Amino acid sequence: MMRDVTADELEPLAIGAWILGTGGGGSPYLGYLNIKRLYEAGTTVSLMDPAALDDDDLVAVVSNQGAPLVGQERLSDPEFAAKPVRMMEDYLGRKFRAVMSVEIGGGNAIQPFLVSAVMGMPVIDADAMGRAFPEAQMTSFAIADLQMFPLTQADIRDNEVIVTRAASWKWMERISRKVCTELGSIAATCKAPRSGREVKDHGILHTVTKAINLGRAVLAARREHRDPIDAILRSEDGLRLFAGKVQDIERRTTEGFLRGRARLEGLDGDAGNGFDLDFQNEFIVGRRNGEAVITSPDLICVLDSVSGEAIGTESLRYGQRVTVIALPAPPILLTPKGLAHVGPRAFNYDIDFVSVFDGRRAAR
Repeated sequence: MMRDVTADELEPLAIGAWILGTGGGGSPYLGYLNIKRLYEAGTTVSLMDPAALDDDDLVAVVSNQGAPLVGQERLSDPEFAAKPVRMMEDYLGRKFRAVMSVEIGGGNAIQPFLVSAVMGMPVIDADAMGRAFPEAQMTSFAIADLQMFPLTQADIRDNEVIVTRAASWKWMERISRKVCTELGSIAATCKAPRSGREVKDHGILHTVTKAINLGRAVLAARREHRDPIDAILRSEDGLRLFAGKVQDIERRTTEGFLRGRARLEGLDGDAGNGFDLDFQNEFIVGRRNGEAVITSPDLICVLDSVSGEAIGTESLRYGQRVTVIALPAPPILLTPKGLAHVGPRAFNYDIDFVSVFDGRRAAR
């Protein structure tokens, strides 16, 4: 129910989380270097099965909020990650039993490890998205209509903000996003505290282990000179959608998000075809020759065609050889209530969600 995360699991965690990030969540590289250094100095982080939580335990839900491109420019550190957690404990007058990430995707998978290393609490093997999403209301906790406040935010300039109440999850997103934008489009946050019962009932469980296993599959394929993308597809029961090179990229940081579109030119079996990817921090819609073929919440992942390394929306570059794959979304996101929060219409696309895995599910 509780085990130490070994040093040789940190790289697989970063690799797997970057794939599950669907282009967002921030690159895990800098966080990985931080936690690796802390391990070299003698720190060890414990991973706790959610089932080991008592119902009334208090769990901190953490993340870096903001635009991924800014996260590449402003280096993070463990004390910065822990600051809003300490603010929340002071505000509540209670100590947390454990810490978890709001999203397993990208650098936010490393965020609770940094908090754990500084504050000594275990990391819960769970998150609230099973991937990465850009907005506060796009979580399993929001889908379950759990309380969305209080929330704490902090930046490197010694600014601290506590949102004591919000009218709804969308209002919490609007308020905290505005603050984040004023802080330079990057802020460390501690979301509304969750009880052990809420995590067990409404969290997306064992996703840290999932990310580690996915990263291990990639590393094993590289060592054995096998195709790492095939290894990812086998590990997660995914689908290969398109192979090509980046032909054009439009990207802008606005309102605390990284928004834009990438255009791919097909290669090999996809020669003569095009593929467009719309993103808001994460990849949201994929179009083949102008027709939408995949949308959120199916996971749209862009990978280096040789290494299988994930490529974030902030690091796409002209000429990169990439492969676009789809991975299945957690079931809670596919419910009518889930789709209202994270389907294409939640991002203002007039598109009906049809999973690329529907045919496979019907065949089963």
